[in-house]
Amino acid sequence: MSPTLSTALKVTDLAKSYGGKRAVDGISFDVRAGELYALLGPNGAGKTTTLRIVAGLLSADAGAISVFDVDARRDPLAAKQLIAWLPDEPLLYDKLTAWEYLEFVAGLWGVPPVSARAEAERLLTLLGLWDNRNDRCETFSRGMKQKAVLAGALIHEPKLLMLDEPLTGLDAAASRLVKDLIRERVAQGAGVILTTHILEVAERMADRIGIIKDGKLLIEGSLEELRQQAGQQGQSLEDVFLSLTATPSSGTPALAAPVVAQ
Repeated sequence: MSPTLSTALKVTDLAKSYGGKRAVDGISFDVRAGELYALLGPNGAGKTTTLRIVAGLLSADAGAISVFDVDARRDPLAAKQLIAWLPDEPLLYDKLTAWEYLEFVAGLWGVPPVSARAEAERLLTLLGLWDNRNDRCETFSRGMKQKAVLAGALIHEPKLLMLDEPLTGLDAAASRLVKDLIRERVAQGAGVILTTHILEVAERMADRIGIIKDGKLLIEGSLEELRQQAGQQGQSLEDVFLSLTATPSSGTPALAAPVVAQ
């Protein structure tokens, strides 16, 4: 990574508790513009909670969040203008058509109508939904809904894109389309952070990877840096991941401090 790249997202000492239990326990990491960062962990590790806090859907108990130098806790509206959030469960207005849904979302973001129509047409075409543009969203399959929600997330050209399990419910062809769109956003200078249980996707696509467990960041860096820190030279990301997360929390092996690529 070039040292001149700006920081899309900076999370510092983020904490969130539920009923006295820390769901997010002092996590710190950053995502650079023009970078794809994979946030990985077992179920219940705190991944989705972390992204929901960054998106402004949950309040943090402590910590700081900066989105392209905007303090997200002090000025949440300004930060949200830069963010797109794609949850793991696609949420649509079922009675709207795909075209109406994108028009509605673009209007919420204040995208000029002419630009919104052009971008909606481009996204629907790229995602294979153009022939379904006048169909109500309630008639869509799970995969079609996932693609429609992604189009809605991209309609205002966000600078920080956060994707929670974006490939769930997609067949191979649709997965390729979504991955191509993600790569396109990265190439255009957006910061992208995603969670996925498909470790091969993270291994192939991510510039850097963070692995969390029990709300704590265990390790961070490129795949090669993760291998070095975990003592898993030449191993796959799956091997590294399992070697770290399969160990009980009380016996988590000591690691070198997370390598932060410059």
